[in-house]
Amino acid sequence: MIAPVHPAPAASGALALDTFELTKRFGAFTAMDRVTMHVAPGTVHALLGENGAGKSTLVKCVAGFQRAEEGSILIDGREQDITNPVVARALGIGMVYQHFTLAPGMTVAENLLLAGGKTPALIDWKHKRAELEDFLATTPFRLDLDARPSELAAGEKQKLELLKQLYLRPRLLILDEPTSVLTPQEADEVLGHVRDFAKSGMCTVLIITHKFREVMAYADSVTVLRRGKAVHHCQVADTNPQRLAAAMMGEGDAPPPAEGDVEAPAGRALHALQPVAPNAPIALLVDRLQAQGDRGTLAVHDLSLAVRAGEILGVAGVSGNGQRELVEALVGQRPRVSGRVSVMGEAYEARRDENRRLKVRSLPEEPLRNACVGDLSVAENMALRDFDQPPLAWPALGVGLLNFGLWRSRAREWIAEYGVKTQGEGAPIRSLSGGNVQRAVLARELAGDINVLIAANPVFGLDFAAVAEIHGRIVQVRARGGAVLLISEDLDELLELADRIVVMSEGRVVYETDAATAERHVLGAHMGGGDHHEH
Repeated sequence: MIAPVHPAPAASGALALDTFELTKRFGAFTAMDRVTMHVAPGTVHALLGENGAGKSTLVKCVAGFQRAEEGSILIDGREQDITNPVVARALGIGMVYQHFTLAPGMTVAENLLLAGGKTPALIDWKHKRAELEDFLATTPFRLDLDARPSELAAGEKQKLELLKQLYLRPRLLILDEPTSVLTPQEADEVLGHVRDFAKSGMCTVLIITHKFREVMAYADSVTVLRRGKAVHHCQVADTNPQRLAAAMMGEGDAPPPAEGDVEAPAGRALHALQPVAPNAPIALLVDRLQAQGDRGTLAVHDLSLAVRAGEILGVAGVSGNGQRELVEALVGQRPRVSGRVSVMGEAYEARRDENRRLKVRSLPEEPLRNACVGDLSVAENMALRDFDQPPLAWPALGVGLLNFGLWRSRAREWIAEYGVKTQGEGAPIRSLSGGNVQRAVLARELAGDINVLIAANPVFGLDFAAVAEIHGRIVQVRARGGAVLLISEDLDELLELADRIVVMSEGRVVYETDAATAERHVLGAHMGGGDHHEH
């Protein structure tokens, strides 16, 4: 008997999802290697794993965006050939993406109707509005049907993405890092509602996340993927963050914690031993800095902050509140409108000679784009700071006499010390994975004495082992008396590493606190902008 092309859902309500030895290859690369997983109906199942572990590939196969070469997908115990997203939708599978897919010029009501995909040429708006109002009454979210996405804050946009899927009454809801643009309060609200939908039996939830806190608080069970394989399955009630981290890193990378172990972040433990000296000199001073955004309006408004030698100052905030423009203005990638910046008491304009003399280093976001020349070799990129200085050059013997042999030998030492996986120091740096580009940049930026280190989302998208290593090296800069300005959208990272935390909202510093006594919900309230709204 031939199966129908568009199978009608056999039932409503939460479904059971199974994958059996699912395998997906891209050329010679195996992205997903015989993954078998069971997701029980009416549960929240978390997918954990480093970047490139296969999480997105797995959910894209389930949602019909990619087809596996081998293995099976079973819905309620019956094998299904999910050839495209239309088939997935007919089976009751909906997906909310990490990045917004809203039509910006349309209202909330129009975006909801558009999601259905069966919009008539003429819409009876009186009838449809009543239907949408009835639908919203069944959800805990409150959104103005006449608002446009441009008028919504990031958290409200994420809720609209979720509502678009819920409007179609999915039996399986897939969420791809849904909280990456939310404040802690908004994240808790969205995930709390998602968990309630699952518990009510309306749908099953499969969530990709990289935050252990979200797994422990909202998921029922978890699958850990590592290098394309499913390496660990467990109930959340039977695990803890250390065990999950050990599974993500792989056996041998970290011993499993003993029963009853308490989490002790490395950075915080170090800080407890070494408080910041109250009379330590101010290494980085930013005074009433203003910088324009890409659209010509001010993105950084009269921003002032100070970082002492031997201190890590964390800058928290939801993405898009001026952090990127602040970093670019500090490191010389964006002009400053007004204000001044000084390092060790001297005016600082971020010129190359000042960086060398005042010992200022940076770990920018997207290092391949912001800190490297992609076509140059690993060794050449590692020499960008000092290629024209002795001993890497012989300026006394005339222009252009560069000691390439020393460039290469030093690069080999750094590659070994920092564990950079590369085909050699002569390979173009764009051929490296994201984590290895970051390690190569780290080796260059952390060499020698440092007065000020400016680090922006330094571990974004990296695997657990790389995160622990980079965090350790940032704490070492602090221990040697350097001042660190750490800009991060991950509040857990700041709470672990920073001595003080300031919150940026709409281009301004709106709150400051000691990290040791910081309260997550208070930080979240300020990150949300209090009375401000995004426009």
